[in-house]
Amino acid sequence: MHHRYSDQVKNWSISSGKLSHSDWPDKGSFDYYALLAHRDQILRGRHLSDTDTNSPLIFSDGNSTLRISSLGFLHYTTVQLGTPGMKFMVALDTGSDLFWVPCECSKCAPTQGSAYASDVRMLCICDFELSIYNPEVSSTSKKVTCNNLLCAHRNRCPGTFSNCPYSVSYVSAQTSTSGILVEDVLHLTREDKNHESVEAYVTFGCGQVQSGSFLDIAAPNGLFGLGMETISVPSILSKDGLTADSFSMCFGNDGIGRISFGDKGSPYQQETSFNVNPSHPSYNITVTQIRVGTTLIDVDITALFDSGTSFTYMVEPTYTRLLENFHSQVQDKRRQHDSRIPFEYCYDMSPDANASLIPSMSLRMKGGSHFTVYNPIIVISTQGELVYCLAVVKSMELNIIGQNFMTGYRVVFDRERLVLGWEKFNCYDIEDSYTFPVKPHNTSVPPAVAAGLGNNSIADAKKETRDHSQGSVASLSYHRYTSLLFHLRCLVVLFILL
Repeated sequence: MHHRYSDQVKNWSISSGKLSHSDWPDKGSFDYYALLAHRDQILRGRHLSDTDTNSPLIFSDGNSTLRISSLGFLHYTTVQLGTPGMKFMVALDTGSDLFWVPCECSKCAPTQGSAYASDVRMLCICDFELSIYNPEVSSTSKKVTCNNLLCAHRNRCPGTFSNCPYSVSYVSAQTSTSGILVEDVLHLTREDKNHESVEAYVTFGCGQVQSGSFLDIAAPNGLFGLGMETISVPSILSKDGLTADSFSMCFGNDGIGRISFGDKGSPYQQETSFNVNPSHPSYNITVTQIRVGTTLIDVDITALFDSGTSFTYMVEPTYTRLLENFHSQVQDKRRQHDSRIPFEYCYDMSPDANASLIPSMSLRMKGGSHFTVYNPIIVISTQGELVYCLAVVKSMELNIIGQNFMTGYRVVFDRERLVLGWEKFNCYDIEDSYTFPVKPHNTSVPPAVAAGLGNNSIADAKKETRDHSQGSVASLSYHRYTSLLFHLRCLVVLFILL
């Protein structure tokens, strides 16, 4: 084996008459390194070339996401489907696979007159209207038949060429969606200086019947599944050669985030490998140790990294060990448990409380990487009093690392290398484009609603659901406002009507 610019290869090339001395760069010269870089661009162009067609993709409206309080404290974005393009405000969910939007509705969430529809308009300076997809209106729409490989319910088909039905149950509060599968254009943009438009044909659900949370507090305009199954959009984009098999999500302290398809992360990020179940792959990782304040808790648990769950869920005995160690190091008075919220350990907070006295927390992952939790508590303001709670909920079956633990990070879901990556990140350091501004808006929604209460063990629901935030970006003035507010308080304050 010889380097392509070694003396041996040089002598062979010159003696064979293929190259002359003038064609061969001197080792260490500018021309030498220029040729090496050019070769790298050919082989690994998506990493080095600004104009390469395999650069990351973002939605046509931009890479921004927004956490919306009145819709479950989850991240949403706007996507554009069909020809002509129609916009939908969808929840982003790494805990499920199917992308669906309301369509040919028999039972869907109302698009007008509801409280959340009003909240969406208040959040947006633009006049955004919630939409319902109509396959007959889009010239590029095509219904998926039962002989398609992505049709999972062939046993329900009356014939080979019938429309393929789908049905997904999300367990939490009898939440489900059903309808037929459709193929149409998803409008995307290259995340480079040229902003090339890309029309990707994706398969998604024409959601005719919704139930449970989808009718009011969660994903009323659609859910964007980001899971590992072949029907998810990241899988389709990778299979069609449009992006690398990876994507990233950034979760800002002020509720602003980013999403990018094909992003492989950076060499500086921490990583841990996925525990892949071939029959139902998911973003499942292993935690080997939890640090609470000055205490180390040795564990051996698996957990789902799920952007579609507001809070973090733990099963016994890890749940009790975590909370009792937190409680033993807290100096404030514990409040009596309130059944209206899912958090067991809550404390009175004086107006001049020092956030640095609250026990810190971090996770050690399989492989030794550390994941610092920057936002383990939730602060509640009620009748002039401040209360803070450890935002971890008891689960009956499944451990879930929810969105609250991901705050402050860019999280990379690398499906090609089967690793989860994370790096402390300011989401405003990522360029955003094609975005529309939002203005600050406080919505009073109990965490009990956001956490899907009425069923405190909603970890069960993670087998298929979650909702997210809107892909429009905040204006600079809003960023400064919320960033200042965050740093003054050092905590995210949620207003709850008790």
